[in-house]
Amino acid sequence: MIESFYKNTDLIINPDGSVYHLHLKPGQVAPYVVIVGDPERVGLISGHFDSIEFTTKNRELTTHCGYLGDKRVMVLSTGMGTDNIDIVVHELDALINIDFTTRTRNREHTRLNILRIGTSGAIQPDVPLNAFVMSEYAIGTDGLLNYYRDAGSVLEYGLAEAFHEHTHWPEKLPRPYAARCSERLLAGLDAGFLRGITLTAPGFYGPQGRSIRLSLAYPELNDRIASFSFSGRKITNYEMESSALYGLCKLLGHEALTVCAAIANRATNQYDPEYKSKVSRLVELLMERLRHL
Repeated sequence: MIESFYKNTDLIINPDGSVYHLHLKPGQVAPYVVIVGDPERVGLISGHFDSIEFTTKNRELTTHCGYLGDKRVMVLSTGMGTDNIDIVVHELDALINIDFTTRTRNREHTRLNILRIGTSGAIQPDVPLNAFVMSEYAIGTDGLLNYYRDAGSVLEYGLAEAFHEHTHWPEKLPRPYAARCSERLLAGLDAGFLRGITLTAPGFYGPQGRSIRLSLAYPELNDRIASFSFSGRKITNYEMESSALYGLCKLLGHEALTVCAAIANRATNQYDPEYKSKVSRLVELLMERLRHL
């Protein structure tokens, strides 16, 4: 059966044959992809590579591709937010699973291994400042996965519904969804890290319960979130990407895992302005684990 043709305005290909935002071409995507929010963090990670094959940049999307030993690895900055994750995951998948000449799906599916390394804010008082947190599950309050018809087949419905009920989630806000990380990457990259449920928010201020000059519509929400528990697991930290990463990768058949340094603790009102050295240590640990995965 011939797959349907992907329209010019759905899959936008640049005149040089690269995909619209990433400016990468078919054949350039490595089997292992490390994603970060900050473009300046790309060099920190590729500095652990044994060799660099190529680099490219477009907008906030900076890519370095090279080798860790005999493992081909790519590091890519996504910028912040689930909207950017939507772009990056779709375009990475298109580059390896769609024939750009015929605009049809490849007969053989190629699976990517995507590791996100980032920073986050802890919301439990017992999460130490600068703890390294592996997001076993992610709950999204951004609504992104609700736009995709088959999302229910891969999402963690019980977790999302329990969260919705416990928090008395406001009906004016996007309905929460939940997704699980890759079990393979979770087991293979663990170095004694803390595991937990990560809450993915669609913003840094109001959506994470921060108030500066604007008053919060739901000031009690963070307390409800912190008190939530599901099968013995609590929500450990806030960030802005993992729910979309996990959900989209499940739908598209890829492996995904997020590991973040908790550089702030919202419950104890602590923040480490010298967090970059901790992130460097996290990168060092994960690159060593990835090398031997």
